[in-house]
Amino acid sequence: MFESLTDKLGQVFARLRGKGTLTEAEIQAGLREIRQALLAADVHYQVVRDLLAKVEEQARAQKIVQSLTPAQQLLALVRQEMTQAMGGEATKLKLSGKPAVLVLVGPAGSGKTTTAGKLARHLVRKGRKPALICADPFRPAAEEQLALLAKKLGLPFAPATSDPVRDLTTLAQRAARELWDVLIVDTPGSPPGESPADFLPELIQTTKAGDVLLVLDAMVGQEALGMGQAFAGCGVTGLILTKLDGDARGGAALSLPRRLGLPVLFAGTGEKPEDLEPFHPQRMADRILGLGDLAGLAEKLAEVQEEDLESRAARLRHGDFTLEDFLKQIEAMTKTGPLGDLLARIPGLGKVAAQPDLEEEVKRTRAIIQSMTVEERLHPHIIGASRKRRIARGSGTRVQEVNQLLSQYEQARRLVKEMGKRRGSPGWGPATR
Repeated sequence: MFESLTDKLGQVFARLRGKGTLTEAEIQAGLREIRQALLAADVHYQVVRDLLAKVEEQARAQKIVQSLTPAQQLLALVRQEMTQAMGGEATKLKLSGKPAVLVLVGPAGSGKTTTAGKLARHLVRKGRKPALICADPFRPAAEEQLALLAKKLGLPFAPATSDPVRDLTTLAQRAARELWDVLIVDTPGSPPGESPADFLPELIQTTKAGDVLLVLDAMVGQEALGMGQAFAGCGVTGLILTKLDGDARGGAALSLPRRLGLPVLFAGTGEKPEDLEPFHPQRMADRILGLGDLAGLAEKLAEVQEEDLESRAARLRHGDFTLEDFLKQIEAMTKTGPLGDLLARIPGLGKVAAQPDLEEEVKRTRAIIQSMTVEERLHPHIIGASRKRRIARGSGTRVQEVNQLLSQYEQARRLVKEMGKRRGSPGWGPATR
């Protein structure tokens, strides 16, 4: 995500930090490089102009040239203005009404139907009872896809009809009886250059939809601006950016909130049902600037932790760490999506995350541990030469790679044990979760 822009901005700030003190001319040169990087990332020129004008204004007001850490202060100002350009604060769904009606609109091919399923899963995890409604009478494949998603999620589904406005009103009455509290409505996509379906404004007005979300493909960059403007008459309340994981530039995320005057509520980061994240402007600014997203990382991991998390956490607090624990952590991480995306959220690991053989290394580690017996995972010291040969054969690896894993594990075990001792020593206080 945003690899190209992040790399260019990282180079700019690395050079500025390397100079220590900065002159006014060096700050202006740095701002010019930032401007070029943003424009190359397909960020709208007016957004770039306004963002950097505010950074320059704040830099003068705060007299950062005279400060002890001018590069860090300039980075903080860019982070602040990027956050504001993307909306400032995270925006939540209104979900007003009983049932709440949430309508997805957007151009053809933006991923509305897939997003409907992802949104339904997100709401289920929040304790809501959504139903998936197809209001696209023109594309049979949309109905089939939405029906399949509803089946996978175990949710109610209503097929398309010839009169979506009339029948959606009837469905709202049925929802009240059957205790569905959110109707997620998937609507027809309009081809580029064409207006939205004629019935959309009436459908939205008649159902009193509190949330009308415009779904746009982040990878089309500034072209998404024209696509979004076509839906201005539909009473859109917010945006969902899809395929953000494939957007190496970042132009849409930085341009659309300001240019369309709409907040981004969610970001699609993959094809799986769980690959939909609430959009946090400050966290996104941090990721663009290579500062990581530890809050997002914690949420990702918490979402996939197994039921025995508490017992394993207690063992780790006491310094106990086995290869079984190591395997559980690897499996938890792989459930969150591509490992590169996970590591990119950790400050300083952006380049590590981009390594092409990263996923293969994790698969190899997992295969080696899975080729061990439970006893070997719990007591790795019993693994001698013959056991190593058996494990290597079973995992399709070499004995040297088994030795390497055991060496890495031993280093991690010692570190965990040392941390356990420190937590129990004076000055650390009680162990916390």
